[in-house]
Amino acid sequence: MSQEENNNPIEEANPFGNLEEEAKKPEANQEEDDLDPNRPELIPDKSKMEYRHLGNSGLRVSLLSYGNWANNDNYKVTLESVKFCVENGINFFDTAEVYGIGKGEINLGRAIKVLNIPRDKIIVSSKIYKSGTDPNDTFLSRKHIIEGVKNSLNRLGLDYIDILYCHRYDMRTPLEETIKAIDNLISNGTVLYWGTSNWTPTQIMEAIKVCEKYKYVKPICEQSNYSMIKRSEMEKLRNLFKKYGYGTTTFSPLYSGVLSGKYLKDIPIDSRYIKNKDATAVLKIYFDNKNKYDDKLNKLSEICKQLNCTLAQLAIAWVIVDPDVSTCILGATKLVQLEENIKALNVYKQLNKNILLEIEKILDNTPKGEMEWKEFKELPARRNINLNVDYIKGVTDVDTKKKKKPKKEEGEEGEGEEQQEEQQ
Repeated sequence: MSQEENNNPIEEANPFGNLEEEAKKPEANQEEDDLDPNRPELIPDKSKMEYRHLGNSGLRVSLLSYGNWANNDNYKVTLESVKFCVENGINFFDTAEVYGIGKGEINLGRAIKVLNIPRDKIIVSSKIYKSGTDPNDTFLSRKHIIEGVKNSLNRLGLDYIDILYCHRYDMRTPLEETIKAIDNLISNGTVLYWGTSNWTPTQIMEAIKVCEKYKYVKPICEQSNYSMIKRSEMEKLRNLFKKYGYGTTTFSPLYSGVLSGKYLKDIPIDSRYIKNKDATAVLKIYFDNKNKYDDKLNKLSEICKQLNCTLAQLAIAWVIVDPDVSTCILGATKLVQLEENIKALNVYKQLNKNILLEIEKILDNTPKGEMEWKEFKELPARRNINLNVDYIKGVTDVDTKKKKKPKKEEGEEGEGEEQQEEQQ
């Protein structure tokens, strides 16, 4: 596995403190919003957005969605962002109990209430993982799941959560205990669907088998890190896509801003690299290999000129053109970032086979595909198969040679899929 494909540094919240009480206080430079009883309802404008089913469920989510990890402590930006998103058809909003240790949920719920957004018109997800320093404030015990969801709903000011994610896999709690607790929440209407976040394919498959055995509601999606730089997690999910139609709510399409080109010259003073220790950890990979990445970014900039778009728009378009992506979660520290990045909706429609092939060669980081053992050759990665891009890293001119399919002998059966999953 290459250096850029190392385990993803986990986004952790700031040091623990009484942040929930702090989050309730208005910011120093912010006027308190009064609830306006005469404010008209704000409903997502579906004419400006595309929607996909979330995995094999009946739930339809906007192709682009909004998550408030990057600005969980800034209510003003959250309010502006949620308003802009709804006005442009975005119906899916993601947060987590660990974002600011509750601050993210409070600010998102407050924005939904102030803007008078009908609850049935939007999808709200949150994630269970960590909410404090008490021994039972972390991970996936029945106690933390039940109490954690209750506390999340109180912070959000909502009656139910549409999608509850298990934010990390818990090796110390029996999986049956975790899933039964979630199933109970689904049975009483507190949660409608559940999913996984940062789980391996083997862990997800294990959860599905437990659900099948005990007739619990199965998870429907994985929240996965996916970008032009970080690609391996999605490829590892290939058998879950094939067998179960598993959905994805991908995040970090700009790899903490690297793919926007903002670090090509000087480091912006207001960037996350300066302000956020977690972003600094992720970006270390970029800065340790800056010449290599900058060369790729400069080549991608030439494609942007052809398409009349920004690097950020191209990077997001590259993610959402993948049919295995149910929705791509956008984050923002400023409203202008959302205003620009939502234009990726127009860019992805221009990504034809030739452009995608050109991008693939520039990136030069195609994950390994499955093996065709009859001919003892590697097949293209699932993404490239989906998009009809006949390219395999390290195989000369595979994209230009038309290969004849071998004749299938009479009565011959196809080989089964390779089930062995790579581990991070």
